[in-house]
Amino acid sequence: MRLAVVGAGAVGRSVIELAGEYGHSVTAVADSRSAAIAPDGLDPETVLADKDGEGRVGSSAPEEALDAEYDALIEATPTTLGDAEPGFSHAVGALERDRHVVLANKGPVAERYGELRAAERESRGEIRFEATVGGAIPALSTIEDFGPDHITAARGVLNGTANFILTRMAAEGLDYEHVLAEAQDLGVAEADPSFDVEGTDAALKCVIMANVLSEGEREFSLADAEVEGIEGVPGSALELAGEDGRTVRLIGEATPEGVRVGPRLVPGNGTLAVSGTRNIVQFETTNAGRLNVSGRGAGGPETATAVLSDVGRLG
Repeated sequence: MRLAVVGAGAVGRSVIELAGEYGHSVTAVADSRSAAIAPDGLDPETVLADKDGEGRVGSSAPEEALDAEYDALIEATPTTLGDAEPGFSHAVGALERDRHVVLANKGPVAERYGELRAAERESRGEIRFEATVGGAIPALSTIEDFGPDHITAARGVLNGTANFILTRMAAEGLDYEHVLAEAQDLGVAEADPSFDVEGTDAALKCVIMANVLSEGEREFSLADAEVEGIEGVPGSALELAGEDGRTVRLIGEATPEGVRVGPRLVPGNGTLAVSGTRNIVQFETTNAGRLNVSGRGAGGPETATAVLSDVGRLG
């Protein structure tokens, strides 16, 4: 399949690097300043070398990538809230051209899900977005395989930065500020970690799962979620929890009725007490009991595997 990749950050770069391994070619790449286009396929090494050396992927205008020859648009620009732009317009533009869309960008499906599905209904293209929830973890495909009507809830640890901080606080008896600084030094946390530690990232992922679980009966956005972050969790709380055989994790929960995210006490040796940057999604099913899916919830190659798996599911 021919791919156009919009966004040349960690995920976009990994898709460009790995596409050939999955049997696909990349015919267009766009960053915020430029585009590289070749109907017969671009050379990944050349595109990425130009990006590293010149700060741009090519000599064409970014918007020209949408008009290139491709079968599926890979939307991997940074997640934005509210109007979810420019990712939303990129996705709709490709659907209007009857092309498929695979999203790594959470914004369009978390903030404008109904509009996106409406655009899909008017298109011969299909939209998929496995990579928006849990990196390499097959969360959305699990819901699809079981059927949304056979899953009553999805919950779990969905942000690696917050989980790393809580894990370190519990293991070393350190306070939040100390561990946050450590996480920033290690590159686990951003210089501005608010998106992760305030629970926003986990909430967006839960909103997306709630939209899928509700099967169009109700549409959710971030504004509908109850969200509490980890900034106010004291080291003493983790110490007391440990004495009782428990620990604290930032748990997100999605059901057809709503979304909640916040610090929760969980058994210290339970399935939700994953450590470090690991993520887990736990499904409550109607006929198969509780199902746990765990793995790396972020990272360029990890998320790119979810993108390319979605490409493989396209007709």
